[in-house]
Amino acid sequence: MKGKDGKLWIPLTTFFIITIMVVTESHIPTTLEGPFEPVTRRFDPSLRRGSEDLPMDDPRLKKNVTSNFPEQIALAVSSPTSMWVSWVTGDAQVGSNVIELDPSSVASEVWYGKESGKYTKIAKGASTVYSQLYPFEGLLNYTSGIIHHVRIKGLKPKTKYYYKCGDSYIPAMSEEQVFETFPMPSPNSYPRRIAVIGDLGLTSNSTTTIDHLIQNDPSMILMVGDMTYANQYRTTGGKGAQCFSCAFPDAPIRETYQPRWDGWGRFMETLTSRLPMMVIEGNHEIEPQVAGITFKSYLTRFAVPSAESGSKSNFYYSFDAGGVHFIMLGAYVDYNSTGAQYAWLKKDLRRVDRTVTPWIVAAWHPPWYNSYSSHYQEFECMRQEMEAILYQYGVDIVFSGHVHAYERMNRVYDYTLDPCGPVYITVGDGGNIEKVDVDFADDPGKCPSPGDNTPEFGGLCHLNFSSGPAKGQFCWNKQPEWSAYRESSFGHGILEVVNSTYALWTWHRNQDIYKEESHGDQIYIVRQPELCSAVSKPSLLHSPPSLIPSLSLSAACCHHHSQLMFSFFSSVIGTLCLFATLRQSLCPFLS
Repeated sequence: MKGKDGKLWIPLTTFFIITIMVVTESHIPTTLEGPFEPVTRRFDPSLRRGSEDLPMDDPRLKKNVTSNFPEQIALAVSSPTSMWVSWVTGDAQVGSNVIELDPSSVASEVWYGKESGKYTKIAKGASTVYSQLYPFEGLLNYTSGIIHHVRIKGLKPKTKYYYKCGDSYIPAMSEEQVFETFPMPSPNSYPRRIAVIGDLGLTSNSTTTIDHLIQNDPSMILMVGDMTYANQYRTTGGKGAQCFSCAFPDAPIRETYQPRWDGWGRFMETLTSRLPMMVIEGNHEIEPQVAGITFKSYLTRFAVPSAESGSKSNFYYSFDAGGVHFIMLGAYVDYNSTGAQYAWLKKDLRRVDRTVTPWIVAAWHPPWYNSYSSHYQEFECMRQEMEAILYQYGVDIVFSGHVHAYERMNRVYDYTLDPCGPVYITVGDGGNIEKVDVDFADDPGKCPSPGDNTPEFGGLCHLNFSSGPAKGQFCWNKQPEWSAYRESSFGHGILEVVNSTYALWTWHRNQDIYKEESHGDQIYIVRQPELCSAVSKPSLLHSPPSLIPSLSLSAACCHHHSQLMFSFFSSVIGTLCLFATLRQSLCPFLS
């Protein structure tokens, strides 16, 4: 109905009835309702477990610029008021004898401004090249194009910027691109949608994942390792192989086909030229070469805010995006409690002000909690070294990849259900050549031996469980109670942080790309700072959810239903004011 002022008004009773309908018909579970009974969705046999690698002449992988014009343009968050812009110029070389390009031969410039075609400022940066060398018969060396990194400073938060990158003297500038900065750290401002991908590769499944992700319109990408699978692309025949060195069995080093990195940069440019992509290394980025050199491509190609976050290594760093503090950890460098990474992590966690950035999200490549046979307990050493400090400082969500399947855990700490533990989520199934994992460690005959799943870095710390349902065993004999939902499917996830209490997590399966409002898994992750603060946590360690104060549940429930009401009515009348006015009167009824 319309009031005297001509504005749309909805009677309270009507508002209440419609809201109840929305809540009833589209209920999304919350972590407050957990821990949940474990659920397994087995692999759909009508689907393929994997797909072939895209050839290098695929249109999405081919170079489509000439000479010194920029390509593989990518953004990365530097700080709330600065952004990294990276790109590649020149031609990479593959062969027995390769000669590195001169980085000083092409300038590194970014022209930018707040209006299309009007670039009021210029930022300059540095450039470099790298080589991947295999001086052995039958193997090919590689040297990259010139890789440019420019840091744009002094940007305004939540502001759209138009930019070009390249060398204006040649001239060889890119087409105009656009990005939008994130809001300043605040409990009331968050990135719109955060896409999370792991183990992507360059297969037909990878293209489906990226096409699906584009449809979901994210504002940032979290890439949790294993990006190109360049070490599993053969230089002869262009086919993916489980073991690359099988093509050259006498070679002392497992060769990687580095042009796949260039193809991957072009494949991702549609997204990365307008959205920041934050990366962390996986085992497929190790890429050993002569002289014991590793991770050369990862360390050279990506700009990350390591220095900005007080880290002296690109293997681990942190950054803020609105009210979320992200911590990216390295599993393939020293993670022991006596090492540099641990010391940095402790300092970083101490600096976090939860009144400004209420959420802490952590990410690294190999999961600590995993009920699949593949990589089962592989990084138990890392968990034993680092889990306690993440729990102590109340990390809310942890994302990992490595296992080529999807799995979401109940809140857990030290293999025990705990209402204050993080929600661990595995998304290692972006589309890689190694196929999706389908075997569970609790399936008959599928439990690996304690000597299996040796990590590329660190020792073995496999353990038999000393208590609980798996007491005395290495593997559980059923889906572990900490595993809430698992499914063998390719896809990606979207995290939408609603406010300082609620975040909506949705798993989007590739097979659902053409289905509207379809997803494999969805849940609201709810923070409970009044229960899980560093002060109150020790007294409630391992307490069952039934001990959570009812007041906390009511308050959180109120926020949950309020958010659902807001989502509905914002699409109908586009106003937050109505929501804010009526929320207090409705919460007692809805809680």
